[in-house]
Amino acid sequence: MALTACAALMTAPPALASYAFYVGGELTESGHPMLGGTGEEVSSHWLEIVPARDHAEGDAISVGVTDNASIPGELIEIPQVAHTFRYLTMNYSDFEGFPAPLTNGGVNEHHVAVRDVWATNRDELIAMTPEPQIGVQYSDLARLVMERSKTARAGVELIGELIEQYGYATYGGNTHLIADPNEAWVVWEFAGGQGLWAAERLDNDEVRVLYPGYIEDFPLDYADRADFMGADNLIDFAVEQGWFDPDSGDAFNVFEVYGPQREDARARTGGYKYMTQAQLEEATREMAPVSERDLMTRVRDPRITDDSAGYGQVTTLDGSVDSDLVRIWVAPTGSVAAPFLPWWLGVEEVPMSYGQHRYLTDGASASFLNPDYQQQEASDFAGRRFKQVMYWMCADPGRYLPQVTPLLEGFEQQSMDDMSWLETSAQTLIAQGERAQARELLTHYATGRAEDAMALGATLTDWLEASARLTGQLQTPRNGSVNLQSGSVVTCLENFDPDRPAAAQQ
Repeated sequence: MALTACAALMTAPPALASYAFYVGGELTESGHPMLGGTGEEVSSHWLEIVPARDHAEGDAISVGVTDNASIPGELIEIPQVAHTFRYLTMNYSDFEGFPAPLTNGGVNEHHVAVRDVWATNRDELIAMTPEPQIGVQYSDLARLVMERSKTARAGVELIGELIEQYGYATYGGNTHLIADPNEAWVVWEFAGGQGLWAAERLDNDEVRVLYPGYIEDFPLDYADRADFMGADNLIDFAVEQGWFDPDSGDAFNVFEVYGPQREDARARTGGYKYMTQAQLEEATREMAPVSERDLMTRVRDPRITDDSAGYGQVTTLDGSVDSDLVRIWVAPTGSVAAPFLPWWLGVEEVPMSYGQHRYLTDGASASFLNPDYQQQEASDFAGRRFKQVMYWMCADPGRYLPQVTPLLEGFEQQSMDDMSWLETSAQTLIAQGERAQARELLTHYATGRAEDAMALGATLTDWLEASARLTGQLQTPRNGSVNLQSGSVVTCLENFDPDRPAAAQQ
């Protein structure tokens, strides 16, 4: 697809989205598996590093959805565990009926990383969902895996146990990509109130892209296989409904049985946004050995990163490093217009400008500010700053995308050039028993780069606005509402006709 000439709108993606990328260690530059992705939600996003905590016997947590969800539900309480692990995540504030703060995942102190991705089910299954529905929902599962799991496999087993014990609350089906340094899994949780779920282990020489999530061929004897897991009734229920004939000789294809039954719905080539999962997987594989820079390029691709992308993430899962040195690169909003910044679990403070603000936060237009947040709200907000960059840049992407992208990459390369000495120094301090000093070093560097990024964003915003003014390209709104009613979102794609098939424009 050409990315040069001009058109700043695209057909809106499904409302329930987010991308996930998995690259097996045999295909990476470091020899370790990598995860990347975006979070696609309207509401604001903010960075949080949640500390490990001990909990009292009898403590409980609230899970599930409310009666405002598309499939109404009731919140329930489930027991808290005695100890939860430290993890890093990007939270967001709104998905109707799903209580905030919500998360698509992140990474914990045991090198377990999670990505949440939409994956709708067949209409008949969704229609079976009881009302009110109860149970854990997609964000609960992502957070609980980070809080409680020491391995990816344990995370998969935890999801199955939680669904079996408490039920599953849904908007119509969902997947999670869960990985650690040794293995990775795709877990698909199904609507219908039947406790259905399936999980497939990914190979170390595999690339998997979820948008939506999918699992295809699944063995009938999955309960006896090390590379598959699922609910006890996964196949029997499909047989009872007449959706699968075990005597047909056909493979049990999870997507074909439990996925949407539209003619255009296919697991890898159905076509969502402007690159299918298969095309993204091949484009990533062609980069092998894949580096963190390469995966940032894939996540940043204007064909998938637009106004709906709330942030970008890339992480390498290297089990040899200390838990404080678990690192994840995070772009504070869509990475087409924002730099990836390095954060470590050893960082002890997130700058105010990267914390929660009222911009795009649920309920902000209907209430005054909580006084406890007044200084944080008075600070600049990274999400808003780089949204400004996006809106100025995408107004004329043919001109500005080729100029802005190298600046973001150059900023990131400065950080990458510092990784060796910085992480070696922190590891040396930890080995000498000076963990507090190591955390201080990581915090100083991470927060410093975060503030440098804010300065870069201000410079880009001023330059882009001045360019628009001085070249006579500044346009004021002519009609309509400031809130999108239907159809299109801002993107930096060009020469793109929303009425033509995406595959024909690549």
